[in-house]
Amino acid sequence: MKKTNDLYTELAPDFTISKVLTGLWQIADMEKDGNILDPNATSLTMAPYVEAGLTTFDMADHYGSAEIIAGTFKNTHPIGKKATLLTKWVPKPGKSSLEETRAAIQISLDRLQTKQVDLMQFHAWSYTDPAWLDQLFWLKELKEEGLIKHIGLTNFDSVHLRIACASGIPIVSNQICHSLIDQRASGEMTKVCQEYGIKILAFGTLAGGFLSEKWLGKTEPLLENEATWSQMKYKRFIDAAGGWAKFQHLLETVAGIAEKHQVSIANVATKFILEQPQVGGVIIGARLGQSAHIEETMKLFSFSLSEKDKATIQEAQSILTPIPGDCGDEYRKPPFLTASGDLSHHLDSFPKPFEVKEGANGSLQVFSGTVWEGMAGYSRATRRGNRISVSGTTATHGHRMIGGKDAGAQAHFVLDKIEAAITSLGGKMEDVIRTRIFVNNINDWEPVARAHGQRFADIQPANTLVEAKLVGEGYLVEIEAEAEVGS
Repeated sequence: MKKTNDLYTELAPDFTISKVLTGLWQIADMEKDGNILDPNATSLTMAPYVEAGLTTFDMADHYGSAEIIAGTFKNTHPIGKKATLLTKWVPKPGKSSLEETRAAIQISLDRLQTKQVDLMQFHAWSYTDPAWLDQLFWLKELKEEGLIKHIGLTNFDSVHLRIACASGIPIVSNQICHSLIDQRASGEMTKVCQEYGIKILAFGTLAGGFLSEKWLGKTEPLLENEATWSQMKYKRFIDAAGGWAKFQHLLETVAGIAEKHQVSIANVATKFILEQPQVGGVIIGARLGQSAHIEETMKLFSFSLSEKDKATIQEAQSILTPIPGDCGDEYRKPPFLTASGDLSHHLDSFPKPFEVKEGANGSLQVFSGTVWEGMAGYSRATRRGNRISVSGTTATHGHRMIGGKDAGAQAHFVLDKIEAAITSLGGKMEDVIRTRIFVNNINDWEPVARAHGQRFADIQPANTLVEAKLVGEGYLVEIEAEAEVGS
């Protein structure tokens, strides 16, 4: 019998989950031909997981009938009351409302047959449209009403996790890809999670099954035919990490450690991630009623990796090419490390963040809706010909100041607004040729400069940073920009 603290982790003082979560995303794949699973019969197959101590199940609003099956299990099976059910809300890009947010959460509540969602995890497709912040503040309101117990995120990068936390959103977790191949979460993400007390829920730890004996010593698969969505997706990760030969070296290294402990490659790969800082749990997918692997999963708690084991794995990892970008970037910017290599199976299009209006003398303008734009008679940005000029921009969204007392968070949100203005007017950040930064206190120059450096690392426009007293209490930074489209 395993100790309770070996099997479980605390996401909040009143909220505990099992360290291994059972992911139900494959229900969508099992139902892709229109063959909807019977919720009563399928829910019975969840019982062995709970009986083994694997009490937590992860699903989403788009995982087929996963929420219905899980809700049926929790409310009709004798052991179902011990289950903890996590789900996600993945709204389409574009403007939204509190009513639409409430309706989306109510759908999950109805499917789960409950009055309160244990953990509602939110995904944003684009950060340039500040609608993602509106939706998080509305989720906070619904949490205060009692419809949501806790708020989590999924596929957020470290910058926007920081913005959300610094703006007062009570977040307990961020579900992101984290594996021996993909170590993005070990950098800035871990630092932000440590700062705000957030746990990482790691998926993709087995890289769609590639981190297993099945692929050890095998020739590189083409995956053009008969491949699963997961295999298509994680083969792209392997390619981005340096290719099949480097992957095989890693696999051979892990196999040696697995043999030493008399466990599987999957066990070692999962254990390594489970022991990383701020990781609260790993998510292992299941095809309910077809393959459980419960006994195999429980072996995770039968051994420990020594420091030498970890060093050996890290040495093999060191020859891999780091996966580009930050966590979640695979869903937001090239290279799209998705099954299809783009977002075609997720989304049709992205609406412009701001509405474009005609201005004087043939110009085009956008407005972000701050009170000062109307009062002082200016636009957020104006385009005339191929030139776009963006006004001095602070971390203002509606009546809120975003980013709290975190100068870096404020700067990143400002840069999001600038990008939103430029893209709405037909440009892109690469078109920016000039920026000017004003900090209220010169002591904040470094986090602001680092934010600018992160966003413009490959663009490097002309730039000035000065100390200047800003209008409005609490604002730490203001930035303006100039762009030439097609420059």
